[in-house]
Amino acid sequence: QLQFVESGGGLVRPGGSLRLSCASPGFTMDSYSIAWFRQSPEVEHVRVSCMYKSEGRTDYADSVKGRFTVSRASAKNAVYLQMNSLGPEDTGVYYCAGYKEDACAAPAEVWGQGTLVTVSS
Repeated sequence: QLQFVESGGGLVRPGGSLRLSCASPGFTMDSYSIAWFRQSPEVEHVRVSCMYKSEGRTDYADSVKGRFTVSRASAKNAVYLQMNSLGPEDTGVYYCAGYKEDACAAPAEVWGQGTLVTVSS
């Protein structure tokens, strides 16, 4: 099964920023809608964002609107999640998921292993 590779996580203080990367080594991801999910001890997973493959629309969870931005770098075969003004509530393992359809509807066709983001002072 094809897999994405997430990177860019780490420890950051509240108010800081991180940029996560979702890459698809060995295959193109241009044909996928891309969702970011966050898994925390309290919640199994929450959908953070969905970038429709048409790139005409990106949906964000209410909790991250205005702080997180998704972008696609087709030439690098990657999708990025820019996270600003981070708070402890943003802590968790972030996963990207791919969908062949022009939406982020379960079940996803491709997943990654996740990257840990810890927001703590």
